[in-house]
Amino acid sequence: MERTTAKKNKYEIDMCNGTIMDKLISFSLPLMLSGILQLMFNAVDIIVVGRFSGSQALAAVGSTSALINVFTNLFIGISLGANVLTARFYAAGREKEVSETVHTAVTLALVSGIIMALVGLVFSKGALALMGTPDDVIGLSALYMRIYFLGMPFFMLYNYGAAILRAVGDTKRPLLFLMIAGVINACLNMVLVIVFKLGVAGVAIATVISQMISCVLVLRCLCRSESSYRLRFSELGMKGYYLKQIFSVGVPAGIQSTVINFSNVLLQSSVNSFGSTAMAGYTAANNLLGFLYVSVNSITQACMSFTSQNYGVRKLKRMDRVLADCMILSVVVAVVLGCICYGFGPEILQIYTEDAVRHGDSCIHDDHLFSVRLDGSVPGGAAWHGIFRGADGVVGHRNGRHESGVDFWHFPIP
Repeated sequence: MERTTAKKNKYEIDMCNGTIMDKLISFSLPLMLSGILQLMFNAVDIIVVGRFSGSQALAAVGSTSALINVFTNLFIGISLGANVLTARFYAAGREKEVSETVHTAVTLALVSGIIMALVGLVFSKGALALMGTPDDVIGLSALYMRIYFLGMPFFMLYNYGAAILRAVGDTKRPLLFLMIAGVINACLNMVLVIVFKLGVAGVAIATVISQMISCVLVLRCLCRSESSYRLRFSELGMKGYYLKQIFSVGVPAGIQSTVINFSNVLLQSSVNSFGSTAMAGYTAANNLLGFLYVSVNSITQACMSFTSQNYGVRKLKRMDRVLADCMILSVVVAVVLGCICYGFGPEILQIYTEDAVRHGDSCIHDDHLFSVRLDGSVPGGAAWHGIFRGADGVVGHRNGRHESGVDFWHFPIP
């Protein structure tokens, strides 16, 4: 079937023709900035409560991150399946299949967001108690989680909508939407925490509102599109044929991420036993590591989208070139950012809080913070993960090492 869904606007990238490296960079850079901006939502929360509400409030916000990831990453992983399937159909010009995949994915995002909101409201405090969260922190942590989870439908809809846009080569508009939401989030943090003295509740409310705004913007973008991925609310629904294919790619990725984040929960539980000051230091350093990870992971997602489209039009040799270029980019990004964080760790951490750095509870000086390891499993492995996900290699990917680098951490015992 001839491709009829031609490039229709300046935001989309033709992944199946022409040079590769420049298009990978053009695709990855906005995606990298988008990932960093999403982390900034949490970083701004951490900085504001650490500076204006104290280390106890900082520990309360930080202690929830690993637990939130365990609850949400299964569904976020499934969004990768929507990305892969949309990219294949779009490259092949199968407009009906693209449309039905989009409407199935958006409906799935809405349903999963509502489920996650209910789970968070009911089980937050019990899960925090199982993690051994200290008594002086658990009340604030539970409050933060419950408010945060109220925004899960917005969070899921944005991520699935952005995955669809990435599938057609558009990473610039999701970045723009996050920039708008990020500015609003920062302003609301200042107002709610500094002016109204709402503490952790204030930063959680600000995050939910910013997620709602980014969600509305990405859905508006899809609804106004003139291409095959246009969203029509009247056509929302889940079709088993597309749902099965989305799950075949997304569920292994989601389970893998969930299992790894469960190990983060165990690690957080160990840190919790040392008290709120150690928790604050770990929170700040862990947030910084997140910036390194999303930078390398953006290249993984680029590899996945490029591979999916080329797989859809059966350009298999071009897929090999995509993999090689992605591995080169991954190593370069990992080395540069790893060196910056290793060399200027203490100075960067003082942005978050002075207490944790002064007490030495941050593990920022551990040389395992570098993203480059001898087996190459982060920078090189990231590209391999993308190629497997994009080309039906989910079993091979599932059996590979995880790219999150959770085993970088060795926290000191006070």
